[in-house]
Amino acid sequence: MQEFDKKVVVITGGASGVGRALGERCGRARMQVILSDVEETALAATVADLSATGLDVSGIPADVSDAASMTALAAQVFARHPTVHLLFNNAGIGTDEMQTPLWESSRNDWTWALSVNLWGVIHGIRAFVPTMLARGEEGHVVNTSSGNGGLFPLPTTPIYATTKAAVTCVSEVLHHQLQMARAKLKAGVLFPGPHIVNTRIFESARNRPLDLPMETDPDRPPPTLADIKTMAKQVGVDLAVTEPAEVAEFAFSAIREDRFWLLPPSKDVDARIRGRLESILERRTPEMPSLL
Repeated sequence: MQEFDKKVVVITGGASGVGRALGERCGRARMQVILSDVEETALAATVADLSATGLDVSGIPADVSDAASMTALAAQVFARHPTVHLLFNNAGIGTDEMQTPLWESSRNDWTWALSVNLWGVIHGIRAFVPTMLARGEEGHVVNTSSGNGGLFPLPTTPIYATTKAAVTCVSEVLHHQLQMARAKLKAGVLFPGPHIVNTRIFESARNRPLDLPMETDPDRPPPTLADIKTMAKQVGVDLAVTEPAEVAEFAFSAIREDRFWLLPPSKDVDARIRGRLESILERRTPEMPSLL
């Protein structure tokens, strides 16, 4: 995809973090940006901030975990615009699971994470792709995964890793099916990084549904980025941080080159991928990865 001027982009999870950065980068490319988020106050503030800089940005609240909400979002978008050229299924959450073994993990945590991280992507595809295909224009659907799970699972976050592994799978299947349909529409999967990204995902509990309360230690504060960096130092790792704007810049460049794997270069990540693939090909028992 080479031309972006006046094209339409929809970004879920657009009120903050990577979603906001994607919106700003697309806006600077003179795209018509529609941000969506479940946090209405934060969404309105972000739209106001970006609009004040002269970007063409609007906001529509929606809950990616709710199929009806996503269908309504798509209906509003297509009522305003003939089609969508870029769709970022980006919204995601993290649960406070780093101190809990898999066999003790909360059913509510599983339900919430799957409903947002996986079903949110599926709902986005189902709500937007049929009309995007029918319009027959060039475009991209980009789903946000993670190196954690999407490429190799970290044992400290089984719930999050599982959801992101599924997102990578869904994205690759979508890519092949669009090819089979001879569509101008393309799919991609985004792995924010290459380092831990400076977002508010560790504070996801602020959006936790009331009907899915925490089942263990509800008063325990969620880990912060500073907490994660401290844990890394305890095992001898000086944890680097990637800013959302860096993710957005890389993603935009990769879309311009029609890439499927929106994966920033990293010797560490490449080594982990290679090690995982070699263990599979050699039928070896997986080695314990870094805990972070």
